[in-house]
Amino acid sequence: MIDALFPPASRSACLILLVLISPVSTTAQKAAKVAPASTEQRIPATATRVREEFLHAWNAYKKYAWGHDSLRPVSKTSYDWYGQSLWMTPVDALDTLMLMGLKREADQTRAAIIQNLSFDKDIYVQNFEITIRLLGGLLSAYQMTRDQRLLNLADDLGTRLLPVFNSPTGIPYRFVNLRTGKVREAETNPAEAGTLLIEFGTLSKLTGKKIFYEKAKRALEEVHKRRSHIGLLGSNINVETGEWTNTDSHIGGGIDSYYEYLLKCWLLFDDEDCKKMWVESITAVNRYLADEVGPKLWYGHAEMNKGNRTQTTFGALEAFMPAVLALSGDIARAKRSQEACFAMWTLHGIEPEELDYRTMKVTNGAYPLRPEIIESAYYLYRLTGDKHYREMGGVFFRDFVSYCRTDTAYAALQDVIEKKKTDRMESFLFAETFKYFYLLFSSPRALDFKHVIFNTEAHPISIHRLHRLH
Repeated sequence: MIDALFPPASRSACLILLVLISPVSTTAQKAAKVAPASTEQRIPATATRVREEFLHAWNAYKKYAWGHDSLRPVSKTSYDWYGQSLWMTPVDALDTLMLMGLKREADQTRAAIIQNLSFDKDIYVQNFEITIRLLGGLLSAYQMTRDQRLLNLADDLGTRLLPVFNSPTGIPYRFVNLRTGKVREAETNPAEAGTLLIEFGTLSKLTGKKIFYEKAKRALEEVHKRRSHIGLLGSNINVETGEWTNTDSHIGGGIDSYYEYLLKCWLLFDDEDCKKMWVESITAVNRYLADEVGPKLWYGHAEMNKGNRTQTTFGALEAFMPAVLALSGDIARAKRSQEACFAMWTLHGIEPEELDYRTMKVTNGAYPLRPEIIESAYYLYRLTGDKHYREMGGVFFRDFVSYCRTDTAYAALQDVIEKKKTDRMESFLFAETFKYFYLLFSSPRALDFKHVIFNTEAHPISIHRLHRLH
């Protein structure tokens, strides 16, 4: 059982429990009932069925793309991000295999990773994606197995990524060559710059190397201190000059997980600086970006310096927000935001990448198998005990299986209205989407939710084990 691997913490557990206690407003209590699924009711929303569907996709990956970064599910061919495999899917999937009790698959996958994965490659990689998927996956798997070889791989990877922080501002470059340490692309965004501390901080605690924590934390702080006088961030920033190159502010892709990590790094590391940055940031977000439309709570766009509304768009990536609000203790806003997300999903039977929430018209119809809306249902179910969110997850799961399953695997949708599939199956399907479905329908004993922090790729990090080191 994973709760045996992640035993209860003491002081840290109390911190999280205190943060999570929050009164629920009458408005939130009146959240709409979950509508019946528009898909076939015969698809059971159970942990067992989720595991079966996971294996359906996993076996296809093994058959057609084993040892490569991902499977192209329609053409049944393999794909590597940088022309050479970094074993993206196996590393991303490993802790999910263990959580689902698939011991044989997990043991074989771990052995293959240890035998074959090398970061000594003359390739430029995107620091953010490699950090959340590979570094996060290796660290989580190490905590679950105590296999020192996994930590050695994580240490090697973290060391090879460190040159990204060598900018004049301390804000990381976007790409680094894993062999030479050369960097490129000086224009980045808050998410890519600020979604690193869970992984680098955990690596620091596990190896005793302070540099990992210091570099990632400074990056977070340097972005935060460049917020506008009203507390908002822009969409793009130059890491060499520290100047904003795009002043559009929102909580969507490019900014989203920056906010997530302010809160989670406070909780994971007891970091009071992160707490202060979180409180300052969420106050501005709720003042200028939140947009109430009836009982639903959306988050739109605003100009970072003036705070005026510029767009009323919201999408699949923004659906992380109810989970973060709930984790912070703001259950009332979390519930209203999740009802908005549910309306987005049920509009066409599956969520689009983006819509205009004032007109409820889709502006980007893609669905890349994203997990955030499921993640938020899971958080709300675990934190409130309200079965409404498990039922909501049942709607998500039945639609997901009905529209995204292929004869061999799962495929992203090119358009949620037409339900046309595309030849793409990202590794986060295994790391996040199936994991959150499984945990939502499982017993609480499947994972000790109160004593782990998930990174933005859903790799759980044990709070207890980190604090026991110090």
